[in-house]
Amino acid sequence: MVQVNLEMLMSRKAALLEAIADKNRGLQATNAQKETIQTAISQLELSNPNPRPVERLDLLDGDWRLLYTTSRELLNIDRLPLAKLGNIYQCVRSQEAKIYNIAELDGLPYLGAIVCVSARFEPESSTRVRVKFERNITGFQRLIGYQSPAQLIDAIASLHAAGQTYKYKAIDFQINSTRQGWVEITYLDRDLRIGRGNEGNLFVLSKV
Repeated sequence: MVQVNLEMLMSRKAALLEAIADKNRGLQATNAQKETIQTAISQLELSNPNPRPVERLDLLDGDWRLLYTTSRELLNIDRLPLAKLGNIYQCVRSQEAKIYNIAELDGLPYLGAIVCVSARFEPESSTRVRVKFERNITGFQRLIGYQSPAQLIDAIASLHAAGQTYKYKAIDFQINSTRQGWVEITYLDRDLRIGRGNEGNLFVLSKV
C-alpha cells in the first residue's frame, strides 16, 4: 500500500465533501462550484491510499450511494414528467462480477419508480474495469415490492436463477450486448470512491 500523509488525506477528503454538500448530486452546482469540486477531486486523487483499487475487492464490494456526478444521462432523469430523482446507487457484487446501477424516482403518491441496469465487469488493469451492460428493469416500486437496493438485487438473482423476469410487473429486457464502457477508479477507501468513466464523467460515491 502506498504511504500517504493521513492528515493531508483527511483534509482533502473533508474539502471535497464540503464542496459537494447540498449540490443534489451536481444538479444544483454552478459552473464556479463545479470547478471547485473538480479541483477538490483532483487533490484527493493525489492522496489515494489504494493505488491498485481493482485488487481491493473487500473495499469495492457493497452498496454505494452517488454523492456527485457530471453525467448528464443520470442528472437528466430529474427532468422526467411527474418524477424527481431520488437516491442513486451502484452495487458491486464481485463474486458474480456484477454491477447494479439503481435509481430511485419519487413521484406522485404510489407512483415512485425504480430503474435498475445490471452489468458484468471485467478487470482491465489494477485501476480500470470494463463494463458490459446486460439487463434493464424499470417499474413502479410498489408493484415490484422494492424495499432497498440489496433486496432488489436478491430478487433479480432469484428470478434469473429460475429463468424468469418481472413479466407484467415491470419493463424487463436484455440490453444489446454491444453496449460497453469502462470506469477508472481513481480513489478508494472504506467509505468513499471516485471514478472516471469512458465518456469523461466523474462519479463520487459513499458506501452505504
